Amino acid sequence: MQLILLHICLSFVISAISLTAYIYKPGSSTGRFANATLVRLAEFLSAGYKKGVRPVKDWNTPTNVEIDLMVYSILNVVSYAVYKPITIFRSWKDEFLMWDSQDFDGVKKISIPTANVWVPDILINEFVDVGKSPDIPYVYVTDDGVVRNYKPIQVVTACTLNIYNFPFDVQNCSLTFQSWLHTIDDINITLMREPEELSKDKSVFMNQGEWELLHVLSKYKNFSVDKEEYYAEMKFHVVIRRRPLFYTVNLLLPSIFLMVMDIVGFYLPPDSGERVSFKITLLLGYSVFLIIVSDTLPATAIGTPLIGVYFVVCMALLVISLTETVLIVRLVHKQDLQPPVPQWLKYLVLERAPVLFCIHKKHRLCSRLSSQSTDMENYKENNYGTGRYRRKQDNVPPLMDNILQEVTTIRHFLEKRDKCREIAKEWLQVGYVLDVLLFRVYLVAVVAYSITLGTLWSVWQAA
Repeated sequence: MQLILLHICLSFVISAISLTAYIYKPGSSTGRFANATLVRLAEFLSAGYKKGVRPVKDWNTPTNVEIDLMVYSILNVVSYAVYKPITIFRSWKDEFLMWDSQDFDGVKKISIPTANVWVPDILINEFVDVGKSPDIPYVYVTDDGVVRNYKPIQVVTACTLNIYNFPFDVQNCSLTFQSWLHTIDDINITLMREPEELSKDKSVFMNQGEWELLHVLSKYKNFSVDKEEYYAEMKFHVVIRRRPLFYTVNLLLPSIFLMVMDIVGFYLPPDSGERVSFKITLLLGYSVFLIIVSDTLPATAIGTPLIGVYFVVCMALLVISLTETVLIVRLVHKQDLQPPVPQWLKYLVLERAPVLFCIHKKHRLCSRLSSQSTDMENYKENNYGTGRYRRKQDNVPPLMDNILQEVTTIRHFLEKRDKCREIAKEWLQVGYVLDVLLFRVYLVAVVAYSITLGTLWSVWQAA
């Protein structure tokens, strides 16, 4: 009986030891994970792994991190910040995450949690806000130790905007990847693809927005802060171009139409009140237009866009045109209060300006008026002088003498009125000449601006 009990106890102990050995056999799993190769591989890679240490066996060997970039779209560009969704590809070799694929059923790559492996501290220097990105908790590891980390992210970066050619502007925004702590002896940065291939790749870019991707340029350099330790840096230049059709239709064309109407207003008589009211209406309309477009123009303290300068010049021309029309109307309707035209103004405007600017009709008219006025004065002087002489020689009754005095008073009044009219005509001629000059300035400004827009449009299309 004792031998039988001893045999049963030994059998039980042997069975328990066998079961325990089967369960805790190193490098293998039991139960539902008995045939899970990936589980065995994950246990093999995590055994004794130190994620806080740079994964090299020789500490003198730098870790080469390969970087790639793909731009999906440009969401918004405001003042100095650019919102763009991108995907960052990073790859490096981890010498502690290597295995023989033959020992694990030919498995050559596996996904493991990012939190369980060493990750280089490479950041983007131009970050101005926390990027929105989905949580990607895994990285891919191949049997030769290469770790691939793919991360989509919406980047909000600082960018120096050149808005002088707005809306035909091309912007160059950079993304600088750099290790925040490690020097080039520990971490070096290289490109995952050839620069030419990276520059021309637009396969994932969504091309329906306001901005168009031209190319992505890359540049590598190393720099030092204290001339002792050097750091690696990879800079990507994302070159984008604005599509100007929206701004052309909503900003440029309405402004051009208003300026054309102001040019047409020059064909109204400058001494008519309708021209004043017409130009005041245009000025009010342009002021409302500027208020509407003020929120559309980019606001920056670095420079002023050319289109903003154009709007200011157009407003100034409208004000000058209205002022000139008001002055002409004032000159015409206040004839008795006008002093004679100064000689310097008469010389510059009525003599030199018509010759220089080929205003021949006005010049002949001024000369004709001057000659007619001179002839009329000579005629009156001769006639009235003869009349006085004859009146003194002849004896006339007192009644006739009173009549002659009345006639003389009327003659003086008419001479004064004619003189005022001549002065008013001279001022009116000055106004006509200035009106023609301002009209030509308008034409030159519109033509120059049209040539500028055409040039910018051609450069935009050739870029």
